[in-house]
Amino acid sequence: MSVKSLWHWVPRRSVAGTCLLLLLVWLPLSGCMSTGPGHDDVMTDSDEPEIRKRARLRLELAVGYFQQGKPTVALDEVKKSLVIDPDFADAYSLRGLIYLQMEEYRLAEESLLYARKLNPKDGNVVHNYGWLLCQRRRFDEAIQAFQDAIGNRYYGDRAKTWMVMGLCQIQAGKHLDAEKSLIKAYELDAANPITGYNLASLFYQRGEFVRAQFYIRRINNSEQANAETLWLGIKVERNLGYHQAAQQLATQLRKRFPKSKEIGAYDRGAFHE
Repeated sequence: MSVKSLWHWVPRRSVAGTCLLLLLVWLPLSGCMSTGPGHDDVMTDSDEPEIRKRARLRLELAVGYFQQGKPTVALDEVKKSLVIDPDFADAYSLRGLIYLQMEEYRLAEESLLYARKLNPKDGNVVHNYGWLLCQRRRFDEAIQAFQDAIGNRYYGDRAKTWMVMGLCQIQAGKHLDAEKSLIKAYELDAANPITGYNLASLFYQRGEFVRAQFYIRRINNSEQANAETLWLGIKVERNLGYHQAAQQLATQLRKRFPKSKEIGAYDRGAFHE
């Protein structure tokens, strides 16, 4: 199995530093990072014991329920997975994410730390633990966790971790550090709209409108545009004196999101809010 994520772009949800949990966390269901006692080899699907395969099937049900917004049902499926295989690191990782969504922070931290103990090579767990720390405003620890994940040679989702570290640095008020992290994320994955939006937002706030335009235009010229990106694009184009471009974006905003708070702000002329 390949690594499965909960990554998706949700129209009408914030793409700033307070993104939804499901936009930011990763569920490791690959089974390829586990190692046996005393071994440094990487376990592949063919090496996986039958008991682990049965536990993983139950865990995949839990992932499905979690994606559907049913955390308590997902939690029950995780418990069933752990009954089958009490040492299943992926199950503890998902349990941590469920508790995090439920704002049971102590239980979330315990689960993620135990998952990390069981499978220290899994960068996904470290990434998720970093996001937990960020939500608890333990910013220095969070940044260290993200850096640990990025430095993990087995970890393949560095673009997402650079991005989430940038969002965490925005929350911490470290905007220059956030810019560096987000630019690194963009270099690795230029198609990620959350990375592009937050870079555009940072440059807009600093008055660097040309740089903001570069990132926000790419999103607004794609199917990934939403009310929030269109509104930022309008403000950027207006500040550059491109009023026709701004009007075109406003027409899209009114047509596609007629009841949005952004079109309300546009009608009020609240371009500096």
